[in-house]
Amino acid sequence: MPTARQDIIETEIPVSQLQIGMHVVRLDRPWEETDFLLQGFILQNDEDVLAVQQQCKTVVVEGRVDVIPETLERLPASRKTRTGKPAPKDTSTEDSSSIPKRKVTYINKVDASREMAAATMSYSDAKATAKNIMSNLRLGRTLEMNQIHQVVDSCVDSVLRNDNALLLLTKIKNKDEYTAEHCINVSILSAAFGKHLGLLEGEIRTVALCGLLHDVGKMRIDDEILNKPGALTPEEFAVMKNHTTFGRDVLAALPRLAYAAVDVAYSHHERMDGKGYPRGLSGHQIPLFAKIVGLVDTYDAITSSRVYDKGRASMEALQIIHRNKGAQFDAGLAVEFIRMIGVYPPGSIVEMTNGEVGIVVATHAASKLKPRVLLVRDANKHPLATFREVDLLKETRDSGGHPYKIAREVPDESYGIVMKEFIEQGILNRKAPEVSSLSPGQ
Repeated sequence: MPTARQDIIETEIPVSQLQIGMHVVRLDRPWEETDFLLQGFILQNDEDVLAVQQQCKTVVVEGRVDVIPETLERLPASRKTRTGKPAPKDTSTEDSSSIPKRKVTYINKVDASREMAAATMSYSDAKATAKNIMSNLRLGRTLEMNQIHQVVDSCVDSVLRNDNALLLLTKIKNKDEYTAEHCINVSILSAAFGKHLGLLEGEIRTVALCGLLHDVGKMRIDDEILNKPGALTPEEFAVMKNHTTFGRDVLAALPRLAYAAVDVAYSHHERMDGKGYPRGLSGHQIPLFAKIVGLVDTYDAITSSRVYDKGRASMEALQIIHRNKGAQFDAGLAVEFIRMIGVYPPGSIVEMTNGEVGIVVATHAASKLKPRVLLVRDANKHPLATFREVDLLKETRDSGGHPYKIAREVPDESYGIVMKEFIEQGILNRKAPEVSSLSPGQ
């Protein structure tokens, strides 16, 4: 009797046969035409199965089966192994128990354009408060907790009404104001992520507060190290790492502050593999909110320009997070964060396949690849006399009869589009006329 061995095979199956736990490696349509952000994923729940069934007829799944050598050549071509080598270990479901079971399903209560005015005011107040926090700590003054709670509540209220507005504002980056902007961006992104995860409203407010205060310990680090334009020496990095302990000490001394904020300030640089600092915690030893804020902290840092590094595109940041899931980041939380942000988050500047250029003003929770886009440049990259909004989910066609599709994301200031100016002029606060399908030649 020949000895059986375990091989990796790929099998094409109808979507009606999908089951939780299957590893989907190919679809019957291009990935970019679907809502799936990652090429290759494991079906983790009924929602994943339903999403594939709604968008595909057949898929190719990968799995391990016992194969007898003599029968290997008799397998149909579609079922033969690609290689005899073990498949790379997939950690996308590891540590997924860190994800809280969904408690609340939130829906946006108002349109993003209606929320922009209130969101802009909340962001401005929060940024001013973040600056005050840093300044007061530098001078040894106590923190005004009532004011801090007020701005956090204002931002969370906006996120709960429609998170697209404040998420768009986090795309505005000023290198000279990095520390204050970073703290408020981490607060907003943490709140939005908490909403995505279905946390209770009180938990969302707490994690937003943790995000705002997570880096307060940096105010006890000398400016020469904190704002050094080049790479830190090992000795300087050892000093920088002390900001977690300093943050714990500062916040622990405050009365009536949620202990979670102390925990997050102390633990947001811990890693799942135990290689973080200051205590070398691993896995479930790391508090949930510290995992959330640590993940968000990394994303905003990568996408921001600092004195020693130029900000990178959102998609590049998500790819870095995906590569480090299970090691640096909780794998389940990393996958959910990638799903929340999407390929084209609000505030992205995108070029369409017909050459027109616009700003993503809102995304659809069920279809992240087909957001709402405010068109501001024509195919020749000239400013449009009247800005128009196109909802890609409606598959609206342009004047040539082709459906509007995004070709690529471009950096801020491309084609003279400066996000900060659009915000300050209130352009994104107004609902633009929506593009209706145009017949060729119109």
